[in-house]
Amino acid sequence: MSNQLQRGLSNRHIQLIAIGGAIGTGLFLGSGQTISLTGSSIIITYLIIGVVLFMFMRGLGELLLSNTRYKSFVDIANDQLGPYAGFLIGWTYWMSWITSSMSDLTAMGSYVSYWSSAIPNWLTILFIVLLLMAFNSLGAKLFGEIEFWFSMIKIITIVLLIIVGLAFIFLGIKSDNTTASFSNLYENGVFTHGTHGFLMSFQMAVYSFIGIELIGVTAGETKDPQKSIPRAVNSVPIRILLFYVGSLIIIMSITPWNRISPDHSPFVQVFALIGIPFAASAINFVVLTAAASATNSGIFSDSRMLYGLAHDKQAPSIMKKTNKHGVPHIAMFISTSILLIAVMLNFIFPNTMQLFIYITSISTVLYLVVWVLIVISYIKYARSNKKEHQHNKFKLKGGHYSGYLVLAFFFFVFVLLFFSSDTRKAVYFLPIWLIATALMYLRFKRKKNDLKNLALETNKELTSNQTID
Repeated sequence: MSNQLQRGLSNRHIQLIAIGGAIGTGLFLGSGQTISLTGSSIIITYLIIGVVLFMFMRGLGELLLSNTRYKSFVDIANDQLGPYAGFLIGWTYWMSWITSSMSDLTAMGSYVSYWSSAIPNWLTILFIVLLLMAFNSLGAKLFGEIEFWFSMIKIITIVLLIIVGLAFIFLGIKSDNTTASFSNLYENGVFTHGTHGFLMSFQMAVYSFIGIELIGVTAGETKDPQKSIPRAVNSVPIRILLFYVGSLIIIMSITPWNRISPDHSPFVQVFALIGIPFAASAINFVVLTAAASATNSGIFSDSRMLYGLAHDKQAPSIMKKTNKHGVPHIAMFISTSILLIAVMLNFIFPNTMQLFIYITSISTVLYLVVWVLIVISYIKYARSNKKEHQHNKFKLKGGHYSGYLVLAFFFFVFVLLFFSSDTRKAVYFLPIWLIATALMYLRFKRKKNDLKNLALETNKELTSNQTID
């Protein structure tokens, strides 16, 4: 075996993976709570986040294309910030996907029980984990195909909502004693709970975009990164305008924001209002595929993270072994096996949703750490390679100055996490994680130095023996 990844992801796969990364369960499930918190001003929130994340993705894309040796942002951090930064970003990203995938798996158990309460959550989770493990062992191309169709389901659902919603609005159809109209966006006020509610919406809305950086993991298995990565990044504004801003405008135009329940998916509520009898089951299926897509992406990215760390001697060397399909199967098996903790917890504690909401908050904090390290890497690159940056065909306009703006926004969101009791607890986990990764790094560094010293001593002995002979 060559222990090398295979470039099995085509442009079609990369485009849909990028779209899927921007449409998660946060939109389908969490948008109801966000709307109730901030009203129709949530549209402004998503527009601001969209601009910042587009700048972030342009910077990441420029970094990936600046050096063909970069297979992921771990390589970038290693090169730009040093080995500890690469170690920290790799293991933090790995833990981020572990926690968010466990949360998504628990949610999938409850989605399936919607159709049949006779099926226990833990059994559903076990089946899904084993199924996704089997799919991921067959190569990046199959992963790309699965994500392609998962993303298509989400896209079709949102496009259908927008088309039907526009028909209701322009025809002035009445539902639930309310006439569908764009005026519903502002007639009941725009800022539900004033400035505080508007600011609190950022931390919740940012979680909806977790996974948008996934193309920074797929670069090593992309057939033509010079074409596919720029196309994927440049489509970010269109995706955000259509899938987030567009869908939420339609939802709040059909039914005023103050009538949207924070405890249920607004998509289910709107489809029910417009007279689709199987709305709940249809959206339940869509949300199920969205959660499965997130877990599938988590398994893929975690295995590639461990593979990259192993190549940099920052993880056990066995992690860089690949099977005949070019899949780092040992790393994938270990990452997926850890997800089985979700099976155990759902078996022991049937009602673990609150626990996994907390774990998801931890995941959000960890993702912010990853994003911040990527931006700092970009700032270092742009400052050190000004001429190269100027001549790059694909780049973040404004260079390191734009990087500072993105960095400031991420710190702004991080500060907001302290203002909510649920997310504040997750922030307290961060120093524990930083200490743990620092100790892990020292251990791997010591082991690496020991091997280096052993090699030097061996060479000295060989040289000495040759001299005596």
